[in-house]
Parts: sequence; C-alpha cells; structure tokens
Amino acid sequence: MKQKIIILGAAESGIGAALLAQQQGFAVWVSDGGVIKNKYKQQLISNNIEHEQGVHTLQKFVGATYIIKSPGIPSNAPIIKQLKSEGYCIISEIEFAAKYVGNSTIIAITGSNGKTTTTTMVHHMLSLAGLNVVMCGNIGNSFAAQIVLQPADVYVVEVSSFQLDDIKDFKPHIAILTNITPDHLDRYEYDINKYAAAKFNITKNQTVDDIFIFCADDVVTQQQLPLHPTLAQLYPFSLNKVLPQGAYINNNETMIVKVKDESMEMNVSDFTLKGKHNQYNGMAAAVSSLYMGIRKESVRDSLKSIESIAHRIETVATIRGVEYINDSKGTNVNSTWYALECINKPIILILGGVDKGNDYSVLNDLVAKKVKAIICLGLNNEPLHIAFGTIVPTIMDTASAKEAVGLAYSLSTNGDAVLLSPSCASFDLFDNFEDRGIQFKKAVLAL
Repeated sequence: MKQKIIILGAAESGIGAALLAQQQGFAVWVSDGGVIKNKYKQQLISNNIEHEQGVHTLQKFVGATYIIKSPGIPSNAPIIKQLKSEGYCIISEIEFAAKYVGNSTIIAITGSNGKTTTTTMVHHMLSLAGLNVVMCGNIGNSFAAQIVLQPADVYVVEVSSFQLDDIKDFKPHIAILTNITPDHLDRYEYDINKYAAAKFNITKNQTVDDIFIFCADDVVTQQQLPLHPTLAQLYPFSLNKVLPQGAYINNNETMIVKVKDESMEMNVSDFTLKGKHNQYNGMAAAVSSLYMGIRKESVRDSLKSIESIAHRIETVATIRGVEYINDSKGTNVNSTWYALECINKPIILILGGVDKGNDYSVLNDLVAKKVKAIICLGLNNEPLHIAFGTIVPTIMDTASAKEAVGLAYSLSTNGDAVLLSPSCASFDLFDNFEDRGIQFKKAVLAL
C-alpha cells in the first residue's frame, strides 16, 4: 500500500510538492481552503492528482506520512493547530524536496533583503563557469518542481522564513543569510526574535563540512548569532571591517574575498549592479562561488555582466527627462532605504500596501533629503501620512498603479526619478509584488 502525503495549499510550492510526491510513488491528496488558480488546477488535472478546494476534508488526512504546508499558511491557522494537536508531522516543501536531491549540492539563500539578487548572482556565477546549476525556490520554479522538471548538480534555492519555519532536517551545504530587518512581523507576533529564529533555522542542521555566509555589519544578525550556534564554518562579509576570511570592501573601492587558501580582488566600480546593497550581495555570492571552486576571473566576469533583477530597482523608462524605477520587490522599509540610498535625483516616491508592522522612521533622513513628493498606493494610507506628513510637503492617495503613475507624471519635472518602492506587501490591491510591478510598468509604458 502506498504511503500517503497530504499537501495543504495548491499554488507554486504545493503543486511542486505534489508532482515530486507523485514521482516518488506516494498517494497524493491536495487540499486548498480557497480557490485554486486555473493554471495550478490544470496541472493537477493533467497529472491525475486528486484535489479539493474551498474545504479541508479531514477524513482524507488520516494515515498521512507527511503533511506538506504551503508557506502562505500561517502556523497559527486553525487547520494547522488542529493537525498538530492530532500529532501529524507537518513539514515545508523545501524539507520534502531536499530528501530527493541525491548527491547534488544545495546552496540556500535567505534574508529580509537581497536574497533574490544574491540568488541570481550565485546562479549567474556558477552558470558562467559551466556548472549544471538551476535556480529555484522563491524565484522561478519551486524547489520540488525543479527536481521533477530539471534535476541538476547544484540547486541555488531562495528560501523564506515561512519555508524555514517548517524544516526538520533540511541542510544546505552553503547557507547565505543576507541580513535581518523587521519584516513579516505580523506572522511572528511582532517579535523580531521569533522572526530571526526562523531565519537562523537555515543553519541548524549544518555540519563542519558546510559553510554559513552572513553579514558582519547587520546588527540583528550579530545579536542573534550567539543564540543560534552552528557547526558550520563561518564566512562573514562587510563593507567596513577587515576580515581574515570571507569578504570586505577596502577603502570603499576594492572588494577583497578570502576563502580557504584562495583570495581575489575586484574594484566595485566594475560591478554592473550599483549601490551598497549590491556590494553586499556581490560579496556573499563571490564567497560562495570561490568556495565552490569557481575561478576568480569567472567571478569577476559574472559581476561585470549580470543584468538588473526584475522588480528590484529596475529602470523601466525615461520619459520627458524623468526616470521611472520599479522596485516593487521593496516590500519592507529596509529595501526602500537601499533604493533611496542609490538614487541621486529628486524622487517622487510611491509607497504603500499592507503594512507588516513597519517603523518608517529609519527612512526619515533620506526622505527629507531626496523625496519631493510621496504618492500612497494602498487601501490604508494613514500610517504613511502620520510618518511623513511633517517631512514631505506633498502626500497624495491613489488606489491603482495607473492612477499613481499618472499623478507622478504630473508632479515630476526633468531630472526627477519616480520610484515605486512600497515598503509594504501588495495583497490589498494586487495579486503579489510581481503583479504590482507589472501594472506599474504597463502604466509607465502607456505614457
């Protein structure tokens, strides 16, 4: 008799888990309490995977070996509480997927900001060097789907705190933690320590044969490091500290990377992706690549050739001398800080969405210095008016990307930048941050 796997949630993560479970010979039942999007429903139907929507039929769960939970379902959801009370083993899709990678290498990247860019950089470096590598997780295919569709020698996996919440044995050979800043605190009882603990789960199963790459300048990471001991070899990176191992920037101009007996240097002015945040991302990626044995010339070529990431400080167009920049992936305050920091023009800033417990005060200095107007794009804009009402002379509300772009167009003059960097989640007006970014770009190009 086949072992049974129940999958809660039928989106990217859940569908990937279902396909992998089916491939591995499990009896699979997919249960989604909401409405399954048509593209995912078609995948279930075409693969003859049993499923339900709008309800959880608990009788179907009896005897399940695993219950794989979508990262979008909170741990305190009633269904999860009930299943845990009944003794079911609840795991994440990345936990399940990692069981089926064989001898392949897992490089896992997490962090509040920069994880998508760092994931992309690592993948670009390893691809350019000729490795059989794929990029998956929160970017592209889910980890489980990738194993089914295109197995590889190296998996570069972007992982979120929600995915790390439900791991048991997941163990990356290389773990990267870009930083920890307040984000998703609504899922962690507004406790930064609980959020940080989820991030540090990435290291908990590592051994002396694995490495942990982290930011030595990040205050929360440094505070939390002693609280989450790991056996992994430590490789920090920094913009202002000279380090014996890891990476640092010397005199604001030269990246120096030291991994085991290998070292390399590169002028940061040669990085294609500009800004201090990309210096951090580049250092983390370079450390992982040198550790993987990639030639330093190839690492340099990668940092010189990588293209900008969609929805992350992405220039859409310049119209009437005004640059329109899509930073829809800037879903927390720290992301917006980095976006503001690297733009040297008067800025019309489009902010707003679902506030996750944001402290906007960290933006005050940059907003006062660079922002000439704020356009609020959300259903509840009151927190933004309270935060910036005495700092910026113009704050106006909008309820669509088209309306926000039209207003920005009317407020801007030659030499300005219009920046969409919301600091908030997108779910009040958009499907996700990609949808928000796409609608912003469409509105800009329609000008």
